[in-house]
Amino acid sequence: MSGRKPPGEFALIARYFAPLAKGYPGALDLTDDAALVEVDPGCRLVVTADALVAGVHFLADDPPDLVAKKALRVSLSDLAAMGARPFAYMLTVVLPTDTAADWLERFVAGLAADQETFGLSLIGGDTVAAAGPVSLSVTALGQVPVGAELRRSAAQAGDAVFISGTVGDAALGLRILRGEVGGLASAERDHLVRRYRLPEPRLNLGSRLAGLARAAIDVSDGLVADLGHICTASGLAAVIEAAQLPLSAAARTALERDPGLMKVVLTGGDDNELLFTVPEDDRDRVRALADEIGLKLTQIGGIVEGSGVKVVDEAGAEIALGQGGWRHF
Repeated sequence: MSGRKPPGEFALIARYFAPLAKGYPGALDLTDDAALVEVDPGCRLVVTADALVAGVHFLADDPPDLVAKKALRVSLSDLAAMGARPFAYMLTVVLPTDTAADWLERFVAGLAADQETFGLSLIGGDTVAAAGPVSLSVTALGQVPVGAELRRSAAQAGDAVFISGTVGDAALGLRILRGEVGGLASAERDHLVRRYRLPEPRLNLGSRLAGLARAAIDVSDGLVADLGHICTASGLAAVIEAAQLPLSAAARTALERDPGLMKVVLTGGDDNELLFTVPEDDRDRVRALADEIGLKLTQIGGIVEGSGVKVVDEAGAEIALGQGGWRHF
């Protein structure tokens, strides 16, 4: 990261980050230590925080604009899982003392692009210089109409389990970057790596699931682990049918070359797709919603009595997975 050094802390904030706060009056141009936040009448404030550390959540040589976008998008995905619409965020940045101004400029450009994409503003945070790796913390703020919040704890036995988009791409992309998956065409590799580096928060879907989904979560720790969070919160169990998993063409090719990667698809994280349950009788409503918003929504299993998550093959035999997803501790 060597190169032209950025200015001191307050000059750094004024030069790089204050322009990102211009769209939100309560940010006070980042000249105060706190922000003023209002929400619309009849709405609740929804707040989520995520930390990302180089070498844990992204690779140290990942493009800085994509690092910035990923840091923001994983928090926006948490808002989507509660049916909320984002409007602001706070950012804490811990940068190595040898960080170059060019890296920071590209990082801020990524934030600026996504602020425009998702319609939100920076309203505060902190900047720190340290000897360690790049570490980021995003606190995202959204709002949701009272009573429309999506929770993990409301699933019921008999519910169908759906997931948006495709599953397993991000985990395979990480393994490509680590040199653990080969034999794919360049376009296939690029697709999987991009899915790892640049998740798509399903904000439109999340806001449309109110009154339809009973429980929801975004897939960050892994499909099995995150469905397990719904099951634990709801006091129930789930069955996933592996044959029904929605896979991208690139993921299918990878699995054809190495069927053992199915465990990666089931337990790997970072897809940030929405996983949700709906009453069995409302499956047609989900399919109509998929057509309306132009997003694949696939039933992959169901909620049952008991505890835990079981994955079965086409013959109904359980697939052994061991640990079901990412754990920090």
